[in-house]
Amino acid sequence: MLAMNLVDILVIAGVALVALLVLGMILARLYKRATKEISFVRTGFRGEKVIMNGGAIVLPVLHEIIPVNMNTLRLEVRRAAEQALITRDRMRADVTAEFYVRVKPTVDAIANAAQTLGLKTMNPQELKELVEGKFVDALRSVAAEMAMEELHEKRVDFVQKVQHVVSEDLLKNGLELESVSLTGLDQTAFEHFNPQNAFDAEGLTKLTQAIESRRKIRNDIEQETDLAIKTKNLEAERAKLQISREEEYARLEQEREVSIRRASQMAEIAREQAEKKREAEEAQIASQREIDLKRIMSERDIDNENIQKDRAVREMDIAKQRAVEQAEIERQKAVELASQEKSIAVAEKSRAESEAKAEADKARALAVKQEEGVITVRQTEQAERAKQVELIQARQQAEKDAIHLVVAAEAEKKAAEDQAEALRVAAQGQADKERLTAKGQADAELLLADAKARSYEVDAEGKKAINAAANMLSVDQIAMQIRLALIEQLPEIIAQSVKPMEQISDIKILQVNGMGAQAGGNGETAATEGGNGSLADQVVNSALRYRAQAPILDSLLSEIGLKAGDINGMTEALKAPLKP
Repeated sequence: MLAMNLVDILVIAGVALVALLVLGMILARLYKRATKEISFVRTGFRGEKVIMNGGAIVLPVLHEIIPVNMNTLRLEVRRAAEQALITRDRMRADVTAEFYVRVKPTVDAIANAAQTLGLKTMNPQELKELVEGKFVDALRSVAAEMAMEELHEKRVDFVQKVQHVVSEDLLKNGLELESVSLTGLDQTAFEHFNPQNAFDAEGLTKLTQAIESRRKIRNDIEQETDLAIKTKNLEAERAKLQISREEEYARLEQEREVSIRRASQMAEIAREQAEKKREAEEAQIASQREIDLKRIMSERDIDNENIQKDRAVREMDIAKQRAVEQAEIERQKAVELASQEKSIAVAEKSRAESEAKAEADKARALAVKQEEGVITVRQTEQAERAKQVELIQARQQAEKDAIHLVVAAEAEKKAAEDQAEALRVAAQGQADKERLTAKGQADAELLLADAKARSYEVDAEGKKAINAAANMLSVDQIAMQIRLALIEQLPEIIAQSVKPMEQISDIKILQVNGMGAQAGGNGETAATEGGNGSLADQVVNSALRYRAQAPILDSLLSEIGLKAGDINGMTEALKAPLKP
């Protein structure tokens, strides 16, 4: 009994467990969970219920669910070509905008989205087709309030205005607008403007005006830039030529300065050599002068010593002559004469020859006058000594003056030489300048002669070509040219041929008929000689035969086929073919 109860309990527990498992499986299959990405709205039994971030039991018959996509959706709206936006300044703008929308995470918004949009939230393309009109209307409304340039420069304002306009309409469908991105903005192509449309006509006018104005400005800038470039290139070329010219001038100036400097240096070297030579000669002259002065002073000292010795000897002789007789005086005279001859020989080598002779004369006079007494001799000797001293001093002063004169003469000579050297250097510089000027003129004349030679060569080549072309002419062409030349010059030839007839004052015509056969024969002969033609032609022909230098002129005219003695013959040559 107890065992049966235990079995029943176990069976009941098993059945209950199976029933719980089956019920759990049924509940698991009927329970629907919402996620972060998808919410749903359950309708049916017990009314509408919005499930967000949770779950609910959905009975197959009693309930119906509508999923709502909670993700952010990107809806791209493109307006271009004929569908482009029309701006405030009647321009067309191609716009590409991206609208980022989502279902607002509130119960009411999810319920509105499920009610108004249904399953379109799960398909962005279908949702775009549904709400694209709102976006286009907002874009057109905002674009109509802004110009083309404002759309480009104030994109943030444009996006904010569009977002503000669209947000209120989207809330009615349970959607909220996160942001708007203006990914594309450009002017509509020119061919999409319709000239028959008032808006497009006005915009087309402004667009054409702006394009042409910009094209004109661009062309002006390009032309000004091209002109500036060409002007700059011209200035650069001129600067290059100026620099080349200045370099050439600098080179010529340098060569000229080098030549002048070289000539000046050579002149300076020559002057210094002359100066050194002059200084050497002056030193040699000064040395020679010193030697001569020393020699003169030495000779003068020797002469003075000799004079003093002679004077002492004479005094001793005078003393002896006082004590001895006339014979001793004679002997003293001989001694004095010998001493005087010696003094004369010494004085011939010096400038004091005259003083030595005077001294010797006085010595001879002193010897002659020894008889007059020792007192007279002593006084005379004192006077002579004083005179000799004065003479020596005068000679010294004269030598000093002579030295001063020599030095002054040397200084003047040096100054004259320096002045002559300066004049020579100036003359040399002037000569170099004239030589450079003459060289420049000669170079210019050479260039002119070369240019003339080239011109003559060109003229000669041209004449040669003309002559060669003339030589290639045919005989008929040459004959035609001769005929044309004759026609051109014939009036002048005739005028010059009949010019001597201007001196004829009057002409008398005598016609004699019936004079017999002889007269008739003579008349026919005259007519024949005068040439055929009328009486007037014969008269003119007769006058033409009496011109001065007729043979020479007739010969020259006959060479070109003209008959000078006949007025009609001058034109007959044009009728017949001419031989070249």
